Formats: sequence, structure tokens, C-alpha cells
Amino acid sequence: MRNQPARRVAIVGGLRTPFCRAHSAYAECSNQDMLSAVLAALVVKYDLHGVKIDDVSAGAVIKHSRDYNLTRESVLSSGLAPETPAFDLQRACGTSLSTAVLLASKISTGLIESGIAAGTDSISDMPIVYPDAYRTLLMESARGRTLGAKLKPWLSLRPKHFKPEFPGVVEPRTKLSMGQSMELTAQHWQLSREEQDALTLVSHQNAARAYDEGFYDDLVISFHGLSRDNNLRPDSSMEQLAKLKPVFDRGPGGTMTAGNSTPLTDGAAAVLLASEDWARERGLPVLAYMTYAKVAAVDFVAKEGLLMAPAYAVSAMLDDAGLALQDFDYYEIHEAFAAQALATLKAWESEEFCREQLGRAQPLGRIDRAKLNVKGGSVAIGHPFAATGGRLLATLTKLLHEKGSGRGLISVCTAGGMGVTAILEAA
Repeated sequence: MRNQPARRVAIVGGLRTPFCRAHSAYAECSNQDMLSAVLAALVVKYDLHGVKIDDVSAGAVIKHSRDYNLTRESVLSSGLAPETPAFDLQRACGTSLSTAVLLASKISTGLIESGIAAGTDSISDMPIVYPDAYRTLLMESARGRTLGAKLKPWLSLRPKHFKPEFPGVVEPRTKLSMGQSMELTAQHWQLSREEQDALTLVSHQNAARAYDEGFYDDLVISFHGLSRDNNLRPDSSMEQLAKLKPVFDRGPGGTMTAGNSTPLTDGAAAVLLASEDWARERGLPVLAYMTYAKVAAVDFVAKEGLLMAPAYAVSAMLDDAGLALQDFDYYEIHEAFAAQALATLKAWESEEFCREQLGRAQPLGRIDRAKLNVKGGSVAIGHPFAATGGRLLATLTKLLHEKGSGRGLISVCTAGGMGVTAILEAA
């Protein structure tokens, strides 16, 4: 550890694969394939071949046991120096933003000079396991010291042992899926189907416009025949969205559909962070700085909505920074569901919520919606769980660099009732 004044943390830039609906173009790709590809592209973009980065951190939410050292193995395929250390980290949908915050903290305190924060997720290549009873049978057989002892457990083999168990995004504490949990929150905040669909439509329109204008040309690599996100629907309309049936609450009160929710998605993203001196010595650009970050968690079992933690994290982070919610030029709020982004915004506008839950005398207030997810959000682009934070970081960094001034806010909700947030400032 080092005891020294904090240094500014530079963001050099980031890249990602196109985000791809599960079981489509990346159906044969693993997490390591995607993470290795995006790291290799970052190496090429910033001329890092053979360079020893001080630390690399990445993770995946849906992960095979074979990927116990996923990040290190991907680094060894990237073109970075083999001496580059790496480690895995996982905080559900906040994984790659959490890796960035951790590496930024190490850079700020002088522990390292450079780091790569990343995330990857494949629903297409998810691990499939068999019942515990079958695993127990296999282990008993493996422990047998004689042929008879090895064969005896197999006498209890039954067809039920071959019924596969697929991993699901269900909270162990509540037995509810993320969508079912969010539907309860949507009802609590009285979010209409129309306002959710309206946010969804704007998300698609903003992302399509960003691609057409070339914004993503240097942020999205070509991978497996794709050069843009394949969930994007440039021709979407309110009429088309209105035709979709609710999927989490099929009763008359259901409002959340496949259209206004993020699809299951494959993809990877990575961001290069450094001290200013390290970047300058290598002639690399400093596009923005990470200045503040915060994590929070809520009691979603008894008290609060599963995905409401960012409302608390942002409030605390603003106090740290001495800023108001309106003091930002851009807001990158992860749209796990259109309803999640809307519920968070309504919470900040609510005098009751801000007083009773955040301990504030006044509500945080309303943001300018024209500054929200201006290059598209997750309901349009897609959401590979661990990769979304990297996408948001790279997008906001470029926005601030192009503007030449100002600051931006990132907010990511996660499974388990947590939230990860950060503030970036233009260089």
C-alpha cells in the first residue's frame, strides 16, 4: 500500500464488440473468445503489443467452471506482455464498472500506473449442470477404491438424473426473476405502459442515429460478421411496441414487455485507464477523468425494489462531490428495463422518497431528458450483463471528449439489490 495524495485517473478510451441477441451471431462464442477479441482490439488501437499493463480486471456473470481464470487467460491471448497480471471480479450487471472503479482507485493511490477494466457475458454459451443427486453419484464413484465400490453408485442411476438445470436470473431470496421484481416496482411508481414504450422508442432512435452519424465507428469493433448491435430496431414505433404483450405479469396490470426490457445478450467491452504520466509518456490521449464513484445496496427482500439501489448510490455520490443532480451534461443510466430508469428518475423527483429514504430536505429534482442516454440505452443496444458498464464508460468518455468540457453521470443497477455509479469529467 502507498500513502500519498490522490492522483487524477485518466480514461484513455474503450472498445466493445457489437452487442448481440443470445443464440444468434455469437452462438458458438465463449466468454473467453469475446473478451480476448476486445482486449486484442484495444492492444491494436493503443499500440500496446508486448506492453506490460500493471493490472487487468474483468468478469462474467454467467460463467463456466473452466473459466476460473478467465481474465488472465484472455490477457494471454490479447497481445499484451505475458507478464501482465489479471484477475476476475463479479458484481452482477455492475461488473465492468466495478472493475473500473477498483483499478481507478489503485491508480489514484499510486499502486499502479495503468489498468484495463472489462467485462464479458455469453448467454449462448451458458453452463448447463445436472441435478446434485447425479453429481453426488459421480463423486461417490470417483472415490471408490475398488472396482465394486466404483460401480455400486451407478446402481441408483435413474432417468431423473439426466434432467438438466439451466441457470436462471432469479433472486434466491425472493424466487422472483428480475423482470417480475421490476414489474412490482413499476406498479409501485405507477409507471404506465406508454411512458415505458416512449423511453424505449427514444433509446432505439438515439442508438440508430449514433450509428448513422459514425459515433460508434471507433468504439465498436467488427466481430463474427457484425459491426453493429443486432437488437437495434431503427424502424421501431409506438404502434409496434404497443402490440407486444406483457411478459412478466400477464394480468391486466402488466406493463413490461420484450420491447421495453433488455434482451438476453452476448458481448464484451474494455476500457483503458491510466495515470496522466503513463498516458503522456506513451503519446496516448487523455479523453476524460473518473473523479467519483459509489456503490450501494438495498433490502429488496423486505423494504425496497430490487433495482432501486442506484437512486441511493447517486445521492451519496453527489454529496461526496458537492454537486446537484442537474450539474451534468450527460446521464448514462442503464436501462435494464425502461421501467427501471423511469423509477429511478421518479424517485429523485419525489419529495417523499428523498426525505424518508435519502434523508434529504429537498428532492434531488428532475433532469433534462434530452441529456439522457443520448447515444442509445440498453433496451435498444442490449445488455451482456458484465459488459454494460464498459460500454457506458467508453460512450460517456467520448461524449465528454467531443464536447470538450463538462461532466457526466453513470448509474447501473444490479441483481442482488445493488447499484454502482460514477462521475466522469472531460479532460
